[in-house]
Amino acid sequence: MLGGAGVLLGVAAAPAQAAEVAYRTECIPPAISGLPPVEGTTKVQITAPAEAKVGDEVTVTWKFVQAAARNPDVLDLDKDTVKPTGTLKAGGAQTADIAMEGPRSNPAIPKNSDMKLSDMTGKVKLTAAGEVTLTPDAYNVNVSKPISTDTKCTPKETVQPAATIKVTDGGGSGGQPTINPTLPTGLPTLPTNLPTRLPTGSSPSTSTPTASASETGGNGGDSGTGGQSDFTGKEVQVPYACKTPIGDKNATSPVQINAKKDGGNFALTVQFKKSVMNSPADIPKGSVKPSMEVVLGGADKGTVHVEGPVNANDIKSGDPIEIPDLTGTYKPGASGQSTLSPGVLTIKALGTTTTCTPTKTEVSLTLDTSQQPGGASGGTSTSEGTSAGTSGGLAQTGAEDHGALKALGLVAGTAILLGGAVFTFLPRRAR
Repeated sequence: MLGGAGVLLGVAAAPAQAAEVAYRTECIPPAISGLPPVEGTTKVQITAPAEAKVGDEVTVTWKFVQAAARNPDVLDLDKDTVKPTGTLKAGGAQTADIAMEGPRSNPAIPKNSDMKLSDMTGKVKLTAAGEVTLTPDAYNVNVSKPISTDTKCTPKETVQPAATIKVTDGGGSGGQPTINPTLPTGLPTLPTNLPTRLPTGSSPSTSTPTASASETGGNGGDSGTGGQSDFTGKEVQVPYACKTPIGDKNATSPVQINAKKDGGNFALTVQFKKSVMNSPADIPKGSVKPSMEVVLGGADKGTVHVEGPVNANDIKSGDPIEIPDLTGTYKPGASGQSTLSPGVLTIKALGTTTTCTPTKTEVSLTLDTSQQPGGASGGTSTSEGTSAGTSGGLAQTGAEDHGALKALGLVAGTAILLGGAVFTFLPRRAR
């Protein structure tokens, strides 16, 4: 019947049986949400052949009659964004952990409604005669949008077997144990490319001047103009007060402002030092955009807009995150010694905005400037040709996520955003 393929799934041995079991379950929301564990009741129906023989590889099905947790009242889940995986335990005549996996196939799930999880399937090769029991165990619910998050659910009581397969010897040597009853084909594959470190711009080598000209203008002192073109600022500790979508946070970050003279103007590069932090969630490429307003002082007044590129690659959960170099053009509006200090930092990600304001001004670089037409001089100088690109990319990202990402925040820990961005997908109370 199977086209002569010789696939042994146990279907010819006996009609399938289906049985339901319910058990108390604890579900752990994503760590980045900061939500407490939630307890509920999982109801599962297991379908498997009633009889088979040693050596058969049988397929079993796990159907969620009821998941332990509901979709919270914060975010509507889009169609085909939810994927379940789990473990079914074989016991009795044979013990094995059977990897179960369901497709990413679900209807749209509104806020505060029951989770609709697809049926999971798995295979087990029968290696011993007798009764083999099948008992549902832990399972995981992955939601792929707006960012990938996992909710892990484990039994909080002894679970009763949901199905039993009567395994006969069947003769021959087909029942020789293989110690590999199930290959967990549904588990995530290992990443083929190890994390690449953002920023692709300056590396730590930029903080070590290699030319005497850089040393002349270092430490934010009198930079001079005697043929010098590169000016290295000093690293300053900037205390930030941050307004995030999930509350106010404080953070301190080491920041350095460097400049390269271009005619009467200066190309600025703002670097965040020691900004590595592991990401607690998968962050898609093109979704994070940082910018800053560098504050002018001394002879000049106003601000200079600098910004960094969006993240070029997906950032996997557990991989390091760094704020890339921020660049822009400073067009002096006054002649004399002008100071440059880190100012307001803005991080836009997936439709959300986090704004961090320094609580103290720290001068990183001092330059000898000559007034240029259209320069700062009390107003605001922006990097030419960059702002349009910023708003366009972010608008597209926000639209794709239907503006529902009030649940996504940039959580400030000891080094929020500045020391390394931490992103939070915040389903509220998982009921």
